[in-house]
Amino acid sequence: MRGGLTEAGPTPARGTIQAAITAMSVLAALALFVSACATGGTGARDEGPAHSDAVAGATASPTVAPTALPDRTNAVQLVKDDPEVSAEVKRELTPCIGDEYPVDVAYGDLTGGSGHDLIVNVLTCGDGVGVGSYVYREDGDGYENVFQAEEPPVYAEIDRGDLVVSKQVYAKGDPVSSPSGENVITYRWASGRFVKQFSWHNDYSSVGDEPTPVPETG
Repeated sequence: MRGGLTEAGPTPARGTIQAAITAMSVLAALALFVSACATGGTGARDEGPAHSDAVAGATASPTVAPTALPDRTNAVQLVKDDPEVSAEVKRELTPCIGDEYPVDVAYGDLTGGSGHDLIVNVLTCGDGVGVGSYVYREDGDGYENVFQAEEPPVYAEIDRGDLVVSKQVYAKGDPVSSPSGENVITYRWASGRFVKQFSWHNDYSSVGDEPTPVPETG
């Protein structure tokens, strides 16, 4: 007792409020601790690359899988197995050195299909003369022969979506390296086949002069 007043301890109401505040602080600290454990202590994983199994699933999706293109060896085998290719061309289709075959292979869009079109030119080993040119259209899991030219010398290529076939012309006595001229024919895919669009002749007979294209009809 001091100065006539009795010193008393904390009131029950004040003790209840303090206890509530303490309990809320403990719960808040516990919640922060649990949240930190759940994220591993950082937020980088939530914004980083997707999990590996999710990436694998996207890669395996057939809607994004690229179309596999045949390499030179597969193209050679394609020609060898093609019943439409003549026996003469198949005889030329042998390795020149080691396992190097005399073929030129190109890919492109000639027929407007969902896959790539394959152009194969078969050449001779000695002088590189074209003995056969073929266009294969991707058809499901394989390729279909949709064009061939086997009148040597011949060479096929793609020019702005068209098929261009060149046939060198030799006069009597011309060496293989110096043809007298060249016939060029442009084909375009229409109604399921290649249709002739243009043709012209380049004359190389005049030494020192530029070749003059001579249009042809039909």
